[in-house]
Amino acid sequence: MLTRKQHELLMYINDYLTRTGVSPSFDEMKDALDLKSKSGIHRLITGLEERGFIRRLPHRARALEVVRLPETAAVGTISGTPGRNRKFHPSVIDGGKQEPLAGRTVVHPTEPVELPLYGKIAAGTPIEALSDMTNTVEVPPSMMGRGEHYALEVEGDSMVEAGIMDGDTVVIERCDKADNGTIVVALVDESEVTLKKLRRKGQSIALEPANRKYETRIFRPDQVRIQGRLVGLLRSF
Repeated sequence: MLTRKQHELLMYINDYLTRTGVSPSFDEMKDALDLKSKSGIHRLITGLEERGFIRRLPHRARALEVVRLPETAAVGTISGTPGRNRKFHPSVIDGGKQEPLAGRTVVHPTEPVELPLYGKIAAGTPIEALSDMTNTVEVPPSMMGRGEHYALEVEGDSMVEAGIMDGDTVVIERCDKADNGTIVVALVDESEVTLKKLRRKGQSIALEPANRKYETRIFRPDQVRIQGRLVGLLRSF
């Protein structure tokens, strides 16, 4: 799943490489995407690299390699509607009862709860939020509290050191506040979401990956809204 800008940049790099045999410069990419600064290009390239679409070749200037191209449907937008205009509204799901037992949650013999599965969330650079109401996932009631819950599929590897892998399904409890160190769903600039560890640093908010390959990203408080915190994880083998 790519944002529109990530998709545009990937296709531009691929076309440029095909035509010239070398990678475009940051200035050329900035102008092609009509961005104001090269820092925006850096973030887009980092996101594409995290998801395995491009590779930076070491010890060479302007050295990018396109590893794969996305399917058309992988762009994070709805036809005719910019992703930036869509809001992220989880449905209300009343969770089951929890009881502690030696540090673990007791699984009560009750029916699984069906949660809405809102597409993919990047465990890397933020992607645009999806609100696909057609997909659901069954979750044990013991995994949830009494609040609102929803599920997201993880895309990317920047949270692997926290045990969150590409393809995992995370269960999120809806909230708008979280303690430092909590893994949260963060809404960035009212249009993009990411799964990261929250860290407040003075007047700034840091969204930290759990993979040393990737950088912590710093935002102003008005750029970030907490959309929920991680309470569970499902994995298929």
